[in-house]
Amino acid sequence: MYYNINVHYFPVLVLREHITMSVRNHSFVTAFVIVGFPGLQPEFYGLASTVLFLVYCCILIGNVVVIILFATHNVLHKPMYFIILNLVVSDVLFSTTTLPKIIARYWFQAGAISFFGCFLQMYLVHYFGSVTSLLLLIMALDRYVSICFPLRYPMIINNSTIHILNATAWVLAHLPSLSMVIRAYPLPYCDSNKIMQCYCDHIAITTLACTDRVPYSFPAFVVAMVVLLGPLAFIIFSYCSIIVAVVQIASPQGRLKTLSTCSGQLIIIALYYLPRCFIYLASNIGIRFSTDLRIVVIMLYSLLPPMINPLIYCLRTDEIKQIMIKRFRRIQVHVQ
Repeated sequence: MYYNINVHYFPVLVLREHITMSVRNHSFVTAFVIVGFPGLQPEFYGLASTVLFLVYCCILIGNVVVIILFATHNVLHKPMYFIILNLVVSDVLFSTTTLPKIIARYWFQAGAISFFGCFLQMYLVHYFGSVTSLLLLIMALDRYVSICFPLRYPMIINNSTIHILNATAWVLAHLPSLSMVIRAYPLPYCDSNKIMQCYCDHIAITTLACTDRVPYSFPAFVVAMVVLLGPLAFIIFSYCSIIVAVVQIASPQGRLKTLSTCSGQLIIIALYYLPRCFIYLASNIGIRFSTDLRIVVIMLYSLLPPMINPLIYCLRTDEIKQIMIKRFRRIQVHVQ
């Protein structure tokens, strides 16, 4: 992998130092308890943990298949597939950050998480979300240059350029994530330690603070909107430009072929952005849902894309689809 995993080391050290000071000076809470779905009856805990475990297995299997295909087929070593590879890694890491703890909460009634562990999970949740948002921007840039400037595409977008852009996404994503955690951990947590969520995130944690949340929640909301709406604004611009370029293609077959190269990316982008923007806006303009419904929506937009994306990669990208067809035919021949 062309980015360095040690990029996480310094932010984690900073986070540990400040959280230790927070626990010592400002908070009576030394651990949190992840409640998950508050309305779920104990007799359904086994079913919930089994479903979440199967979802986690599907995410791992689907994304690992994409990684193996990329590693074993040089034909996939192209800019678009390097972006997809980074999205796959981000999806797997996000799911591994969030799912094991909530599975343990329902399977083994082990919902407790340390003060530092909760803030570390919060940091990683927002970090991988920011990484995915920036990678989707890079994916839109790739399609924009490919369709609107096809003759210049090989000069503008190549493997080296994509490596630099992907690495930049992984580095820049630290800034909003770390800023949200740094704003949250000095708050005094001296009352309830029960997190009404399936993992530690900014809203779920700061809601437990024994202070006015507004001065802290609004800057976090602004940061979240910048991370979400900044890339989304460019994505909308790029696909509007793509539509204009496609309309100018004389051949109907050419239009369909060009649009088909974007369909998979549009599905991935919609799955990521639409529910997130809705939840963020709803929670800040006064729209209220039941706690369980809100958590269900959050879990759907958190887990559905990592589970569905490998199918989209395999069914909507020609090279991967052809590789899968050839492997399936070989298996049929061996079986016969």
